[in-house]
Amino acid sequence: MSIEVKYAKYVAKDYKSDQYVRWCPGCGDHAVLNCLHKAMAELSIPPHKTAVISGIGCSSRLPYYMNTYGFHTIHGRGAAIATGVKTANPDLSVWLITGDGDCLAIGGNHFIHVVRRNVDMNIVLFNNKIYGLTKGQYSPTSDRGFVSKSSPFGTVEEPFVPAELTLGARGTFFARSIDVDLKNSTDILIESAKHKGTSVVEVLVNCVIFNDGTHKDIADKEYRAERTIFLRHGEKMLFGKDNDKGLVLDGLKLKAVTIGQDGYTLDDILVHDATTQDNTMHLLLSMMGGEMPVALGVIRAVEAPVYGEELYKQIEAVQTKKPNLKLNDILMSGEVWQVKE
Repeated sequence: MSIEVKYAKYVAKDYKSDQYVRWCPGCGDHAVLNCLHKAMAELSIPPHKTAVISGIGCSSRLPYYMNTYGFHTIHGRGAAIATGVKTANPDLSVWLITGDGDCLAIGGNHFIHVVRRNVDMNIVLFNNKIYGLTKGQYSPTSDRGFVSKSSPFGTVEEPFVPAELTLGARGTFFARSIDVDLKNSTDILIESAKHKGTSVVEVLVNCVIFNDGTHKDIADKEYRAERTIFLRHGEKMLFGKDNDKGLVLDGLKLKAVTIGQDGYTLDDILVHDATTQDNTMHLLLSMMGGEMPVALGVIRAVEAPVYGEELYKQIEAVQTKKPNLKLNDILMSGEVWQVKE
C-alpha cells in the first residue's frame, strides 16, 4: 500500500535560526534578512537543500541567522568557496552574502570571475558605501570626496559601480533594490533565485552608525517615486508619484521627460527589455543617477551557458569516450618532462 506524503509549504520562520541577530538597531541589514527569509519561503526550496556562504563584514554574519547550511568564510573569498560548494553539489541552492568592501576590494577578483563563469548562485551584495565592521573606513563604493576615518580630507578615488563591474564581466543577471522597500526587495530575490547562472542583487543599505543617510536622497519615501524608477520587463519605463514621467532615447543617451510636455506622449516612452543579450541599454539604465532617476528592479536577466552544467557535460563526454581513463593516464599524457638530478 502506497502512502501519499504531502508537504506543507515552507514559511519564513522555517529559514530563521535561533541565533540573536547582532546588527545595530536600525541597520538596513535587518530588512534584507527579513526579505531573504520571505523569498526563500516563497521559493519553498527546503532548508537542507540551501547553503548560505559569506565572507567577512557586517553583512557576512547573515549565515548565522539562517536555518540552512552555512559557511562564514574568509575576507573576500566567499565567491570562490561558494563556487566549490555549487560545483561539488549542484542540487544545492547557493547564496553568497557579501558587502561592498568584502566583495569589491579584497574579493574583487573572485567576484568578477564567478560572474564571468556564470556559476549558478545568487549573490546578494549589501552596499552601504562604508566599512562598518572595522569602524568607518571608506570602501570601494564610497563617493569621491567622502570623509571617513581613513580619508579625513576626503577620498580622491573614483568609486566602483557594482552594476558596471557585473556587466563588464558579462554578467547575465543584475538587479538593484533599497533596504526600506521590503516588498520589491523580496520579489527581486525571488527572481534572482529563479535565474539559471550567476545573479547579482545590489541592495542599497543604510549604516546608522558610520554612514547614516547615505542613500537618503532616493530611499526617503517622501521623494523616492520622483528619484527612482522601478523597472519591470515588458513594461514602459515610467516613474513619478503620478507615473507621469518616463525615459526616452535622446541620441545615444537616456533622457527623463514628462508625458504631455514638449510633445512627448506615452508612446514615446521606452519599454524595458531585461532579456536582450546586448547590454548597452542595461548599462545606461544601471549608471543613472544625479538628475536622472536611479534604476531599481531587475535590470538584466539573460540566458547563457551555466558553469556547473557545462563542466558536468564535459566530464560525462570524456567518460563516455574513454571509460577506462585513469588519473595517471591524464597526468602522463601530452607533453611530459622528467626532472633528473
